[in-house]
Amino acid sequence: MNYEFIIGTIIGVAGLILTWICSKEQIKSYFKPSMKDLLNQLTSTSLSPRGQKAILRKINRKLKIYGKSLSSDYIDTFSPKSNTKTAILLDMCLANMIEPTPDICKAFLDYNSPALRNDYLQAIKTTEDKTEIEATQKQESSENKQANAMKPNTVYVSGILKEKFPHAAEELFSVLRKHKVTVKELTNTKDIWCRDYMPVQNSQGELIQFNYDPSYLKGEKVWEDSRSDVHEVCEANGIKPIYTDIKIDGGNVVMFGDKAILTNRIFSENPEYDKDALVSEIERLLKTKVLIIPAYSINEDVTGHADGMVRFVDEYTILGNDLTEDYDYIKKGINKMCQAAGLKYIDVPYFIPEKDKNHEMNAIGIYVNYLEVNNLIVLPRFGVKGNRDEETIEIFRKIFPDRIIETVDYNEVAVEGGLLNCTTWTIKE
Repeated sequence: MNYEFIIGTIIGVAGLILTWICSKEQIKSYFKPSMKDLLNQLTSTSLSPRGQKAILRKINRKLKIYGKSLSSDYIDTFSPKSNTKTAILLDMCLANMIEPTPDICKAFLDYNSPALRNDYLQAIKTTEDKTEIEATQKQESSENKQANAMKPNTVYVSGILKEKFPHAAEELFSVLRKHKVTVKELTNTKDIWCRDYMPVQNSQGELIQFNYDPSYLKGEKVWEDSRSDVHEVCEANGIKPIYTDIKIDGGNVVMFGDKAILTNRIFSENPEYDKDALVSEIERLLKTKVLIIPAYSINEDVTGHADGMVRFVDEYTILGNDLTEDYDYIKKGINKMCQAAGLKYIDVPYFIPEKDKNHEMNAIGIYVNYLEVNNLIVLPRFGVKGNRDEETIEIFRKIFPDRIIETVDYNEVAVEGGLLNCTTWTIKE
């Protein structure tokens, strides 16, 4: 036999034996100290935070055998309520969602512990129940907030409405009577656009009377003569609001709960105010967060009102004229506001009517200027070619599945520049 072969074989076998011994020692070192030993070490009251973290990292490595792990936050902030083994193990399991199965219990305690597992399951159930209760309370709070935000239960209209536009007025009153909505007439008014000159009811139910002196009614005597005197109207109708010198039309305030959307027309109407100071004062009066969107140019809309652009669906959602069809500056401004306020935007149809020399301020096509009172939404019905009315009604039914949706022919009013929200003043009485 070749001596070189024998020597080589011996060296090879010796190497295998050495490798086996080293591997065995590595395996031993992996399992030693045991999880039980490490848990015992954690019970020491003299162990420093640094020492606790070192032990927890070792436990974390061993837990991987069971497909479990400790979060880094748990390791860094480890602070058990008790130093007993079962208390520490229960805390570890609860904080890291590790169910104390028989295998886990035996590894840490050297015995199965049904009692520990029951404590774990009970604690989990309690947490789930608490989470469910909190979720329910949050939902109820949101629903209550929404219910409070949808305050209006009474509709006021100018007494002039039925005199000048009997067909439109009867269409509207018929729907309101059908749904038993309280309707009242305002006296001493000079035009039908009562939304603009009547007070705004803030989030706490107070009536805030802004200074009704819009720039678009100046320059022509017939327009200036049509401006209602808000002090006279309020006094004649027994309304006692809080007055302010800030110039805002009610149609430029779209509110829901603790949010109000206005267009930037408020800045040009109140040049004597610093912009930030103006917004702060409006927020103080309305008891809301004020969100600003760009107004249409004067050539597109002389009023610059928000109620012809957007409306609230709920606390987190608004709807408005289809932005894909709108001007870039409107699209960018509204998207910026929605992003900053965390609001979702739903596009609804609108269209621009054919030009009418006799009615340059034509509002036909603006579905968002609807009336909302109680659980009722009254949409304008324009009767144009195609299925625009039907499509819009179906969209609103999907947006408001729990609301009653009605429509009225309001075109004789619309051609004068406004629609349902413009000609109604809704408040909670």
